[in-house]
Amino acid sequence: MIIKALAVGPFMANCYILGCESSHEAAVIDPGGDTDRILLALAESKLKATTLINTHAHVDHAGGNAKMKAATGAQLLLHALEVPLLEHISASAAMWGLSVEASPPPDRTVAGGETVSFGTISLQVIHTPGHSPGGISLYTDGYVFVGDTLFAGSIGRTDLPGGNYNTLISSIQNRLFTLGDNVRVFTGHGPETTIEHEKRFNPFVNML
Repeated sequence: MIIKALAVGPFMANCYILGCESSHEAAVIDPGGDTDRILLALAESKLKATTLINTHAHVDHAGGNAKMKAATGAQLLLHALEVPLLEHISASAAMWGLSVEASPPPDRTVAGGETVSFGTISLQVIHTPGHSPGGISLYTDGYVFVGDTLFAGSIGRTDLPGGNYNTLISSIQNRLFTLGDNVRVFTGHGPETTIEHEKRFNPFVNML
């Protein structure tokens, strides 16, 4: 699997391009902005985006949906509980002094437990609420893409509308930490980490 990471937009959110080496199909996780850079990265790897996935609908993770959808025709996917927030993404952006084009509606919504496939790669959808009601993580063969649920040494903020600290901790401990110590964790901001490292050293969710 090809993995390319780009920190995009004014909040430097991590956008991930996952590519199938045999079919050259790709999924783009969290196209939050800088869509020209994302499209260039796809072209450089000779990948065709067939799926756009928002781990949640905050503007820094979904702000580029409209331009990416228009440029690629890829299907847009997110959790059903995030749809109301997605519908008001332009207004949310304005609260941060940003201008963002309204997002198209999702082509598919998920609840958790589904599989998203492109080429020979399948991603398992895990509902990991707490940072937002419909936050999701995406797992495949030793890799998990967690959005703003878990960071290296920290956790997602829970003081935004729909956030809940206890729910977030439960998502991390019961849905992410059970994936296996060697799983690489690709976060929504900042560097990657591993499940084992966060179990041992994350001060919010230390379990060892």
